[in-house]
Amino acid sequence: MSDPKTMTAAVDFDCIETDCLNNIQFDLLSLEDSDYQVACSDCRRIYVFDDAFIAKLNTLRSLVLTVQSAEDILSDCNVSVTTPAGEVKIPYRLLLTRLNTLISLKVEDRTIDFNFRVEPLNNGVFK
Repeated sequence: MSDPKTMTAAVDFDCIETDCLNNIQFDLLSLEDSDYQVACSDCRRIYVFDDAFIAKLNTLRSLVLTVQSAEDILSDCNVSVTTPAGEVKIPYRLLLTRLNTLISLKVEDRTIDFNFRVEPLNNGVFK
């Protein structure tokens, strides 16, 4: 199991500035260190998250850390899916690496999709 201090959980979203096509990325696990603010590396727009969104991010952070701490039992867990061809058991760990988590927010009359990639990689990096 990886040490939470050496892990990262990648989050990205597209900048909302009209002339900026940059994809903004930040680490969910270290967002608190930047006072819950991120900046576009291209146009320099600062994004400050409100308390409700910060609460959601913190809940997601807790989930990522909980899944990481349960790593030793996840290989024994399956999710059963019934299909017309019969029941299929999908290893829970595999399921987690194939699902993308997305939070959509309305900002300035536009919807921004925050993409969370929870795909365990080597040396404790979640993508």
